[in-house]
Amino acid sequence: MKELTKEEHHVIREGGTEARFSGKYVNNHEAGMYTCRACGATLFSSDAKFDSGTGWPSFTDPAVAENVGTRSDDTLGMRRTEVFCKNCNGHLGHVFEDGPAEKGGKRYCINSVCLDFEKKD
Repeated sequence: MKELTKEEHHVIREGGTEARFSGKYVNNHEAGMYTCRACGATLFSSDAKFDSGTGWPSFTDPAVAENVGTRSDDTLGMRRTEVFCKNCNGHLGHVFEDGPAEKGGKRYCINSVCLDFEKKD
């Protein structure tokens, strides 16, 4: 496990959320793989990333389905589906049913602080 900053710990270990449009990967358009900041597990590919306009990196599906889990989240008076890293149980964000229809309709809305990026050569 990597040492986390205070903000990374708050989001990954306490289920927090970073501020909209504040994350370093919101506008990243380079080719590569997004990995878990806490443990390094491969999570999402840049091929599945799209601009949702929400202020967080959004993906249509995980790159390695075995590394990404979902569970019910009833916090903040809302019913949502949390996305977490199955390798380290770290909170990543939430998944919604308003993604591109032609790609299955999912929008994995992920906090940048939960991710590292490995640029494709």
